[in-house]
Amino acid sequence: MKTTEHEDQTLELDDEGYLASFDRWSEEVACAMAEREGVTGRCPMTAEAIDILRYMREYYQTFNSFPVVLSVCKRVHQPRGCICDQFPDALTAWKIAGLPKPSAGVLAHLRRHPRLKVA
Repeated sequence: MKTTEHEDQTLELDDEGYLASFDRWSEEVACAMAEREGVTGRCPMTAEAIDILRYMREYYQTFNSFPVVLSVCKRVHQPRGCICDQFPDALTAWKIAGLPKPSAGVLAHLRRHPRLKVA
């Protein structure tokens, strides 16, 4: 496990930088994760970015699954491509949202989709 310091707390991360505990997430943690990922100029995060992250978290918590990326923007009433407007790619958004690393199947699906940027 890796750790990163944020204000007065230590955040535990897995070996690839995903938040180890879903329940430790907050908007402040999202800012720390964004800075760690090199997403500059994001703190405080925009309301649009926070809406995306909160929806992703709510979906994951409800269904124990990653949301269909192309439906996220529709669900948060933002223009198509909102994730790529706010974040470098879908995986970075998931990481900043405090979600665990997607499975190999999810990663393969994302990489095959022509409209999504995936690192």
